[in-house]
Amino acid sequence: MLMILSILSLSACSIKQKIDPIEVTSSTEVCIVENKDVRQGFLEEFKKVLQQKKIKYRLIQELDAQNGCEWTATYTANWAWDLALYMVYAEIKVFHQGRLDGEAIYDARMGGANMNKFIDAEPKIRELVEQLMQQKQVSNKLDGVSPFNQYKIAI
Repeated sequence: MLMILSILSLSACSIKQKIDPIEVTSSTEVCIVENKDVRQGFLEEFKKVLQQKKIKYRLIQELDAQNGCEWTATYTANWAWDLALYMVYAEIKVFHQGRLDGEAIYDARMGGANMNKFIDAEPKIRELVEQLMQQKQVSNKLDGVSPFNQYKIAI
């Protein structure tokens, strides 16, 4: 009986992460809807990762068709106190032409006694953005061409 209670209590202390990635090209521009209710460091880390991945972005204040954004990203995050302040929840959603195309969610709200919930937020934000924003490789014009017939040589 004690073993069953132990297993149940451990399963209740779970931390979940789900990433449904998107593919963008180097010409993609992402409009980020600024969320002033989230600590500024979240947005700064988000922008830093996009810069390093060479993905263009611009900040907008609200979702509006007049912004002319093909790709739009929203984000939210919450911090909690339990012996220390830690990021308990983070969510980034990316929309393509108004439809949800991908999302990244980190959820430690059920972390309970799980000490892994005490993370440094910046590396976790970086991990979420890097895994969410996959860069599509530009196809090579010679794809499908045999290396033997790439060049014609007159003899």
